[in-house]
Amino acid sequence: MDESRTHQHVDPQQCADYLEQIVYFIDNELAEADCAAVRVHLDTCNPCLEKYDLERTVKQVVARSCSEPAPAELRERVMLRIREVQVRITEG
Repeated sequence: MDESRTHQHVDPQQCADYLEQIVYFIDNELAEADCAAVRVHLDTCNPCLEKYDLERTVKQVVARSCSEPAPAELRERVMLRIREVQVRITEG
């Protein structure tokens, strides 16, 4: 095992904080300083790197799968459900 990627010096809460930022990091929605901090953490924490790789792969698969439009019947059912929820919210 590559000892440079061990996770011994990082507490679980710190990893949790970085993992919350991974989605924003993947989408390039973090400030450069935050991106640099996430990169450094990923370079030193194999468990977080694995979770990052998984999240990135899932986002890529979902993006490829979402390239075709939903069937008209499905779109109509979704829109009807949204309107029902909106009515309940405004009446509630």
